[in-house]
Amino acid sequence: MRQLLVINPNTSASVSALLQRHVQAAAGSHVAVRTATARFGAPYIACEASYAVAAHAALDAWANELAQLQPQPDAVLIGCFGDPGLMALRESSPVPVTGLAEASFIEAARHGRFAIVTGGERWGPMLQRLAQALGHAHGLAGIHTVAPTGAQLAADPEAALALLAQACRDVVRQMGVQAVILGGAGLAGMAAAVQPQVAVPVIDSVVAGATWALRVHPVPSERKVPGFDVAWAGVSGEMVALGMAGVV
Repeated sequence: MRQLLVINPNTSASVSALLQRHVQAAAGSHVAVRTATARFGAPYIACEASYAVAAHAALDAWANELAQLQPQPDAVLIGCFGDPGLMALRESSPVPVTGLAEASFIEAARHGRFAIVTGGERWGPMLQRLAQALGHAHGLAGIHTVAPTGAQLAADPEAALALLAQACRDVVRQMGVQAVILGGAGLAGMAAAVQPQVAVPVIDSVVAGATWALRVHPVPSERKVPGFDVAWAGVSGEMVALGMAGVV
């Protein structure tokens, strides 16, 4: 049975539970999904500062999971639509790594030009920068952020669905896109409810991440064992141990 590790880089246990439920449902019974929650940081990532800390928290959660006596993962999914720590974790891992945003970009690009709808106004420039870094800026027509954060949307699903459906219809009309990404761990499951009201495919970022884990992955990492090429100081013992493994 394949093992998929999902890392929630914020400290919200409710988001971890949401990720576990939706990723496992999308991945199917032949994939064992386990979700790790960040041991420090913000309850929900919604700004540059919380994003920066979340990258460290994602690496720490990964190192802590590897230290446990349980099956090692065959792939890793960063459960945040913004993928904090993606490049660093990919550099340090012998197995494939992606995040909700990258997986969604790949899925959306199959349909043509796409737009993003997500919660939290500060995410706009952050996601634009990520799309550029991942080579998807040419396919991204625009980003529509609604004022409530993902956490606030998840707390009131009924109101969220009406707001998000209207936002999706607006970007289709205004930008002429062939797909819309509904981005955010807290919005898992909402795309299916919104889809009947939108004329183009609405992509659930969590489902896209789970689907990615089932596909043939790109060229595997040259790294044979997990490790950081850094002799750390002042971080967790698990990160220190992996740092020493990487520099020996």
